[in-house]
Amino acid sequence: RLVNAAREPEIEELARVLNKMGARVEGAGTSVITIEGVEGLSPVDHAIIADRIEAGTFMVAAAVTGGDVLVDGIDFEPMEALIAKMRAAGVGLEREDGGIRVVGKPPFRPVDVATAPHPGFPTDMQAQFMVLMCCTTGRSVITETIFENRFMHVPELNRMGAKIEVRGRVAAVEGVPHFQGAEVMATDLRASASLVIAGLLARGKTEVRRVYHLDRGYERIEVKLAALGATVRRVTGRA
Repeated sequence: RLVNAAREPEIEELARVLNKMGARVEGAGTSVITIEGVEGLSPVDHAIIADRIEAGTFMVAAAVTGGDVLVDGIDFEPMEALIAKMRAAGVGLEREDGGIRVVGKPPFRPVDVATAPHPGFPTDMQAQFMVLMCCTTGRSVITETIFENRFMHVPELNRMGAKIEVRGRVAAVEGVPHFQGAEVMATDLRASASLVIAGLLARGKTEVRRVYHLDRGYERIEVKLAALGATVRRVTGRA
């Protein structure tokens, strides 16, 4: 028996796959998971759930650029914490055709947010949401409760014209009228996503270095963004 287990949708999905293979797993999605041993597992075919963090990244990108985008194949329920905060900021979000339609109309309202284990606001959306808060007409406060040193993207965003001040696990974000293109350095997976989103908004050219961080969590993100109308390309032979 596992006590104080994570409750993320991915844990539920893993249990579903294992049970299809013949395992006996109960309680996935709650804080207590019970596992009964079996003699063996059998191969199965299974279509996995969508990546909610990738979906959330595109939702924020669509919002801050004033887009009208359908993020296909994602359920509403796993996204509820993010959706609630985006709606509070003034982003239009609706269920539509097996996905979520996002309509952005900047500037947005400032919203305070604190990361938390699922079903709370995901820490993996903190950096991207910070870019949205840079597009507001006021001051917002973002509190990181899950990981230490999760504001490494802040100096790079400030290099692009953001006004963000970090004190410990709290970041105060002042809305700014625009970003300015700059050469910035990705420090981790979600930080790199936030820099790409900021680059979509920036005046002039933005170059994000060390995009191998980005590739850990996003498949061909530049191709998908370009398909939505963004001017973005991968430069080979650069760090």
